[in-house]
Amino acid sequence: MYIVIIGWMYVVTLMAATETNFVAGIVTFLFYGALPCAVLAYLMGTKSRRLKRLAQEEAELVSQNAQKEHPAVAPVDEKTSVNQ
Repeated sequence: MYIVIIGWMYVVTLMAATETNFVAGIVTFLFYGALPCAVLAYLMGTKSRRLKRLAQEEAELVSQNAQKEHPAVAPVDEKTSVNQ
């Protein structure tokens, strides 16, 4: 994914360098390079962000279940209680 972005930014930088004035070069760089690459990078990273979020939610669920299963006070067993 990154090689495509790097290659496209190289092409756009050369396009911007050949513009007639500075403002046209900046506009070319932003609208042909920076903005489309930012959108592309965001869309390509959607799957990894979703998987990371699901893993985090699963870890939170496991920790909540672990807290429910292990109470703070141990239950008293009738056979080993002190008052027999």
